[in-house]
Amino acid sequence: MSAATVFVARLAGAGVFDPAGERIGKVRDVVAVPRADASPRVVGLVVESRASGRVFLSIGRVTSIGGGQLIASAVSDRRFRQRGGERLLLAEVLGRGVTLRDGTAATLEDLSISERGPGEWEVDELFLRKPKTGPFGKGPTTLAHWGDVQHEPGAEQGTEHLLASLDDLAAADAASALLDLPQQRMMEVAEDLPDERLADILEEMSEDRQIEILDSLEDDRAADVLDQMEPDDAADLIAQLPAERGETLLALMDPEEAEDVRMLLAFGADTAGGLMTTEPIILASDATVAEALAMVRRHEFAPALAAAVCVTLPPYEAPTGRFLGMVHFQRLLRYPPNERLGTLLDEQIEPVLVSDTAAEVTRRMASYNLVSVPVVDPARRLVGIVTIDDVLDHVLPADWRAQEEAKRG
Repeated sequence: MSAATVFVARLAGAGVFDPAGERIGKVRDVVAVPRADASPRVVGLVVESRASGRVFLSIGRVTSIGGGQLIASAVSDRRFRQRGGERLLLAEVLGRGVTLRDGTAATLEDLSISERGPGEWEVDELFLRKPKTGPFGKGPTTLAHWGDVQHEPGAEQGTEHLLASLDDLAAADAASALLDLPQQRMMEVAEDLPDERLADILEEMSEDRQIEILDSLEDDRAADVLDQMEPDDAADLIAQLPAERGETLLALMDPEEAEDVRMLLAFGADTAGGLMTTEPIILASDATVAEALAMVRRHEFAPALAAAVCVTLPPYEAPTGRFLGMVHFQRLLRYPPNERLGTLLDEQIEPVLVSDTAAEVTRRMASYNLVSVPVVDPARRLVGIVTIDDVLDHVLPADWRAQEEAKRG
C-alpha cells in the first residue's frame, strides 16, 4: 500500500482504477463499522461505477491510494446496500458536532483512516474545528483521536462534505446518490441543495419521490424549486399534487414561469401540448449564424434544445408570431457568421399541432430522425418544442424511474 494514512474528504470523487489502468469509477463514500473499545474499523468504499451504479469495494481489494486515485484488484458489480451497524463516513459522520474532553464543542470537519495491517484499516485522527472566538473568520482547528471526544448520537450533522461530493455528478447520478441516503439525511441534504440543483435532481426521480421531497419543503422554497424546473416537468409534478397545494405553489411561483406551467396543465398528457417544453431557442429571421451559435452555447439549454433554433415572426416568446421554420445546429456550422437564419430554414421539418397525439409526435420524430420537433397552435404560432427526452419519458413505462429506484434499493 503506497499510503498508510489518508483523509476521507480527499477521497470523495477520487478515481478508482484496476491494475491495468482501466477506470472503474469514483469514490463516493467510506464504509466503517463502530467498535465499543476502539475507533471504527473501515470495511470498504462505495464506488460509483458507470456500468453498475453504486457498488461496494472491500478495503482488502485496495492495493494503492495516492495522488488522488486508488488502484483496486476487483470491484463487485452488486449494488451497494448499507447493512445494519455500518456507517457512511462522508454521509453520516463528517459535519457532526462532538465534545472534547475539556467540554469544548467542536465540529468534525474531516478524519483520517490508517492502515494497521494488510487490509486492516481504521479511523485514526479527527480534524475538528472549534467555535470562532471573534466576529470574523473561522474558529481554530485541532486534531484528536476518536476516543478523545464524546460523540452524541443525536448531534446535528452539517451537509457541506456531502453537498460537495454531489456537486460533480450528473443530475441522474446525484438523484441516485441522494436516494441511497437514509430518509432523514436525504431530506436534510435536499433542504441544503441550491434551488437550481435540487430542481435538476428532482427531474430525474420518480413522481412519488418528487412529491415526498417537495412535501418536506416550505411552500415558498417549493415554489422557488419549481421555478427552476423545466416547465413541462414542473407541470407534471404539480399535476400530481392535491389541487389546493398545486394552486398555492402556482401563486407563489414567478408569474411568467407559472403562466407557462398553467398553459401546459391545460393540455392532455397524451398530446404534443402535454409533452412539450415552452422554452425553445427562438430567433428572428434576420438574426445571424453568429447570434444563433451564441445562443446554443449557453449552458442553461439542454443538448436536445440546443440542437436547433426556431425562427418566427415577432413576438419571440411562446406563443410567438407565425412560425417560419427551424435551423439545425449542424447547418449553422456550415455557413459564415454573418449569414441570415431566414435563408437556412429546413423546409422538410413540419411542426406538429398542440392537439396531435403523442403517438403522432413519436412517429414524426422517428420518421425524420429528429431530436426535437416544434409545436404550433392552429394559428401556426410556436408554443413549444418536444424533445427526444420528452418522447422517451412518454414511451417508457409510467413507473420506469420507480423501477430503477427499486433496483437500487
